[in-house]
Amino acid sequence: MKICLLPLLLLASYCCTKAQTPTVFTSSDSAMQRAYEWAGSMVRHYQGNPTDPVGPWYEAALPSRMAFCMRDIAHQTIGATIYGLDKENKNMIGAFARHISAKKDWCTYWEINRYGKPAPEDYRNDTAFWYNLNANFDILTACWKLYQWTGDTSYITDPVLTNFFDKTTKEYIRKWVLEPDSLLTRPTHPNAPFPFNQQDNFHVCRGLPSYVENVADLKMGVDLIATIYRGLLSYAAILEARGNAAKVAQLVQTAARYQQQIDDVWWNEAQTRYYTWYNDNGKFGTREGAVFLLWFDALRDSTRSRATIARLTAGTWNVETTSYLPVILFKQGYWLKASEYILQLTDPATPRREYPEVSFAVLEAIVRGLMGIEPDAAAKRITTLYRGKSGSHAALSNLRVLHTTIAVSHTAQETVLSHTGKGTFQWKAAFAGDYRTIRMNNIAMPARHEVDNNGNMISYVTVLVKGSKTLDAKIGK
Repeated sequence: MKICLLPLLLLASYCCTKAQTPTVFTSSDSAMQRAYEWAGSMVRHYQGNPTDPVGPWYEAALPSRMAFCMRDIAHQTIGATIYGLDKENKNMIGAFARHISAKKDWCTYWEINRYGKPAPEDYRNDTAFWYNLNANFDILTACWKLYQWTGDTSYITDPVLTNFFDKTTKEYIRKWVLEPDSLLTRPTHPNAPFPFNQQDNFHVCRGLPSYVENVADLKMGVDLIATIYRGLLSYAAILEARGNAAKVAQLVQTAARYQQQIDDVWWNEAQTRYYTWYNDNGKFGTREGAVFLLWFDALRDSTRSRATIARLTAGTWNVETTSYLPVILFKQGYWLKASEYILQLTDPATPRREYPEVSFAVLEAIVRGLMGIEPDAAAKRITTLYRGKSGSHAALSNLRVLHTTIAVSHTAQETVLSHTGKGTFQWKAAFAGDYRTIRMNNIAMPARHEVDNNGNMISYVTVLVKGSKTLDAKIGK
């Protein structure tokens, strides 16, 4: 995204229909409670008018544009569904998928406005527009995540989306010379318009190979490689869920080649860090793109991933990059630091905290990260794990996941899950610590164990939950 300082005066001023039945969060941690409430109020503020020509939408770009951008949408969708914006998610993702075309070299529109048109700030015509090549793979992965969260199979079976997935993983890769063995030798501008104008951003940035936009003569960004890697694995998972196993192994093998490139070519052993960009002069360098190595879970070496986390948490980043960090840090086991970033992002003193991406990211960080809610539609399972500060308690109600609704309340020693909807799912009830047993409705069950990337021991049991049931899990003595 192109960045500017955003005052409150530029926030959307029109009235929006409120989100339907958002998830409610309560906590004894008053600072975290305020963070969630502020984020929810901002999400409501950014909900667009569903009668606009584009249909149901929410803002996911500079608010003055009244538009939504591919990178921002891919990041905001889980926060949006937590707050009840499912119609908006479907409509906006569908709008991007519908506009993929050969004339744009299998790009779509980077940014769409409330009128259902490509935002003029990023588009002149099909040969002159702004586009970050990560976007197609990022949206593909977002569709898989939304299916995993909601259980809505249309995210992986809708013909418009499946066409988008297919074109992205085949023609798009070929057209933009993104095969694993071409990443450092590809042309800097593979599909440059003719005549090419080096002073025209819509020529130079028509196919940026990174989300990092301030490197001259950029040939490749490590964030793009990570995005392709995760996009191919997401597509493999989609095909497997649809019962099309024939192509899965090949996609997984191809994805592994991208990951191997990251570890073999982009790691700087002397500085114990990953390079983030490579330019036309054959030079490697570093900028903010390393966050995507963790966001897309593209690192296999835990020592290197911990070194990457250390550098990220020691640095100062723009608000967009920072908004990715809480979920990453919760997942990686840095729970206290993740909570600190939530409070930093929502602090009134934080510059540009009103950027739409921040509030959506905070909702996701609290529900997925702090409360440890992780639905898995493919496995028909919901995981819970409280990562709150010592002595605190917190609860969620009206949380819609896997075609049903649940409520969850946590302390460090106990989790109560109420299934207020229909159907069944597996509940993976997890607790921080090394315990031999976990009591489920006062019946002791042997615990299983796993360790996160920061060395935290996690104990868990898995049980079947039927509709209209409440189960109480407590750590064993």
